[in-house]
Amino acid sequence: MPSESAAAPGYRAVLAALDGSDRSDRALAEALALATAFGARLAAAHIYAARLHDLRFRQMEGGLPEPYREDERLGEQRAVHNELIERGLRLISDSYLDAAASACAARGIAFTPLSLEGKNYRALLDEANSGRHDLVVLGANGLGASADGELGTVCERVARRAAIDCLIVKEPQRALAEGALLVALDGSAQSWGALRCALALARHLRAPLHAVSAYDPHFHYTAFRRLNSVLSDEARALFRFEAQQRLHEEIIDGGLARIYEGHLAVAESMAREHGVPIQTRLLEGKPCVAIARHVRELRPALLMVGRLGVHADAGLDIGGNAERLLRAVDCAVLLGARAHRPPAELLAEATIGWTAQAEQRLARVPEFARPMARLAILRFAQERDHTIVTGDLVLEAVNALCPHLRHAAPASARPAGESDR
Repeated sequence: MPSESAAAPGYRAVLAALDGSDRSDRALAEALALATAFGARLAAAHIYAARLHDLRFRQMEGGLPEPYREDERLGEQRAVHNELIERGLRLISDSYLDAAASACAARGIAFTPLSLEGKNYRALLDEANSGRHDLVVLGANGLGASADGELGTVCERVARRAAIDCLIVKEPQRALAEGALLVALDGSAQSWGALRCALALARHLRAPLHAVSAYDPHFHYTAFRRLNSVLSDEARALFRFEAQQRLHEEIIDGGLARIYEGHLAVAESMAREHGVPIQTRLLEGKPCVAIARHVRELRPALLMVGRLGVHADAGLDIGGNAERLLRAVDCAVLLGARAHRPPAELLAEATIGWTAQAEQRLARVPEFARPMARLAILRFAQERDHTIVTGDLVLEAVNALCPHLRHAAPASARPAGESDR
C-alpha cells in the first residue's frame, strides 16, 4: 500500500454542469459515480439568463404590431414577460436540480443545488473557481450542439479558464467505467498530477490503466533540411552545420527517447507503489498526432492530460497539445490542473545518470552523509534540467548548497591525481 503522503488523490467536491442535453446527463452520471467512489460531496449547477431574455425582448419591441406599441400596452407586456421569464426559467432550473438531488439522495451523497443567473460560461467559471470544488464535469457541447460535433463554446471557455481539474464528457452512451483509462506524460508537474489522479480512478473504477509518452525525432531532420537550403557558406561555417546535424542525429534524438522512456519508467514505479497494474508505450511523432492516433487504436473511455505541458510559460491558459487533443479525440478528456512532482530519487533512478568522475567526487563525502548528499545533488540537477551528473556539476551543487565549503570543496572533493585548472 502507498504511504499516506504518496496516496493518489481523489476528489472531495465535484461540480456538475447541467443543461438537459444528453452529454449533460452523462456528465451528471459520471459526477455521481465519482462522488460515490471518493465519498465526495456533489454540487450541480444550472444557469439561466433572465436578463438576456429581458434585453432581447426590449430589442424586439420595435417589431410588435401597432396595438402593442402604446405606452400602457407595452408596459403590461414588459411586466408579464419579465415575470413569466423569471419564474419560468427558475422552474426549469429547479426541475433539473430536483432530478440531481433525488439521484444524490438515493446514493447518500451530500448535495448542493446551484441555480445561477447570468452568462452561462461566466457563471459556471465563477463557481468552479470559487475554491469550493476540485473537479468540474460538463458535456463537450449542450442543447445547441452542431451536427459536426465541434466543442461547444461553454465547454471551450471553461476548459481554458478553470483553475481545477476539468472532465469533459463526449460520449453520451458510454460510462468511464466501460473502457480503459489512458494518461499522457511529458514530465510536467501537471502530467504527473494527471497520473496520480489516473491511479486513483483506475483503482476505484477497476478500469485498465495505460500510459503513453510521445517524442518527435523527425523535427530536427526537417529543420536541418530547410537550413541546408538557405544557409550561406559563411553562415554554415559559423553554425558548424555538419557538426550540429551529426550531434542531433547521434545524440539528441536518442537522448529524447531516453527522456520519455524515463517518464514511463517513473509511471511504472508509481503504479507499483499504488498496487495498480499499468501498461506503458513510447510513441514516436508529433505528440498530439501520435497520442490521438493511439486513442483511435486503443479506444479508451477517458484520456487524461495535464492542462499545461513541460514547455508552458507564465500566463498560458492551456497547452497546445492538450487543446488539440481535447478537440481531436472522441473519448472523454480530463484536463488536470493539479501539480505533482515525484520523489527526486524516483525520477533520478529513471532519468539521471552519473559520470565516473561524479561518482568519485561523491565518494569523498563521509558515508553517513552520502545518501543525503546524493539526493541534494539530484534535486540540484533536476531543477536545472540536467540528465547527467558530472564532476563539475557536483562541485557547482556544493558551491550553491554549501557556500561555506566553496574554497575547500574543490580540493577535498577532487579525486587523487586531478590537477588544478
